[in-house]
Amino acid sequence: FLNMVRMHSNGKGISRSSLPYKRTPPTWLKLSTAEVSKLICRAAKKGSTPSQIGILLRDSHGVAQVANVTGAKILRILKLNGLAPEIPEDLYHLIKKAVNVRKHLE
Repeated sequence: FLNMVRMHSNGKGISRSSLPYKRTPPTWLKLSTAEVSKLICRAAKKGSTPSQIGILLRDSHGVAQVANVTGAKILRILKLNGLAPEIPEDLYHLIKKAVNVRKHLE
């Protein structure tokens, strides 16, 4: 099966980025756990999804992995503060895609 996948591309490896082995926050990061949690809650109140919040923290504030800094993932922090979305993000996007396909077929 793997051979069929690679038959139509020039790639031969399974190269990808990997998470760092050390699970401690980097020494150069000046944000505390409470500050990161506050940033997450503020972004969620503006209507950002958990993955958008992760991208915002990574690009604007230098937080590579929220779980390494706070000890909890973004969604768990949102659930603790009552800001988690009603339906999971991946399911929401699947529903959205199905609606767009149905609209296209009509």
